[in-house]
Amino acid sequence: MKFGIIPVDDACGTVLAHALKARDVSLRKGQILSSNDIAQLQAAEIETVSVASLSEQDIIEDAAADRVSEVLAGLNINRGSSATGRVNLFAMRRGVLIYDRYRIDQLNMIDESVTAATLPPGSLVEPGQMVATVKIIPYGVEFDVLGKCEAIGQEAGPLLSVSAFTSPEVGLIQTTMSNTTDKVLEKTATVTARRVEFLGGRISCEVRCEHDTQAIADVLRRTHGAGADIIIVTSASAISDRRDTVPLAIERKGGKIEHFGMPVDPGNLLLLAYLVDGTPVVGLPGCARSPKFNGFDIILAHLSAGVRVSSRDIMKMGTGGLLQEIKSRPSPRDNR
Repeated sequence: MKFGIIPVDDACGTVLAHALKARDVSLRKGQILSSNDIAQLQAAEIETVSVASLSEQDIIEDAAADRVSEVLAGLNINRGSSATGRVNLFAMRRGVLIYDRYRIDQLNMIDESVTAATLPPGSLVEPGQMVATVKIIPYGVEFDVLGKCEAIGQEAGPLLSVSAFTSPEVGLIQTTMSNTTDKVLEKTATVTARRVEFLGGRISCEVRCEHDTQAIADVLRRTHGAGADIIIVTSASAISDRRDTVPLAIERKGGKIEHFGMPVDPGNLLLLAYLVDGTPVVGLPGCARSPKFNGFDIILAHLSAGVRVSSRDIMKMGTGGLLQEIKSRPSPRDNR
């Protein structure tokens, strides 16, 4: 693509680089100049114009934006129409935005002429909400650059998808000690129910038991047998190790600990496990008793959308994982 100031007589078929208004002439930026436009410019005694001239190796901005947006748009993603080298992408369902940061980076690093901006991965999105935008920076892109963009999609499919919420049945287990109060248990149950319902699910059963490995294993068995899609365990004493009471009870039930701890604060002491049939079990950090946003909200949103969260997924949540401080915590980040 060539860019510069050329004589009006040579400008037919080029792309006008800047809006132009003079006498009776009014042409918009990005307009492809026709023979009629040239005649108007000549009548207005305009001798030169700033334009972009595309070669046979170039594709015009709107067509390029359309094709790049196809690389991004996966499950439950709708593409808008192209204009001024831009295509916006929208969620079609309420759910969680899923993508691999690395692939988005790959796309953006092909050439400065092609850009794709997205919401953060794991964002909770509503139908019709914009989740990404593609913008072609110049007036045209080389076919070779576009081919490299499309190759990324061909390697592993579209880059973005929305995993819709599945209205899960959630089992809540609360463990108790001699100093556990009914007030704390009731508050936790209320806060947890609101979280689950906000994501389209419901607490199908709540069970309380002693903070004991065998007692928790027995309750896990009953809750799982009752058909819970997700099981949440709030323990009277925060989980502090993979060999602590709650993880041992999960393993006694035949489950496997996927990950303990997460690079999200508040929420560091979260435990994620899966039972033999893949049913997730989440051991809550103490901060989850508060209604304020914490690491559990991130995990619960993914699980409620039917997304299997892996240990590696959790390890990658540190970027942006420093959340708002909860003042009620006994050990704040900074004691100053």
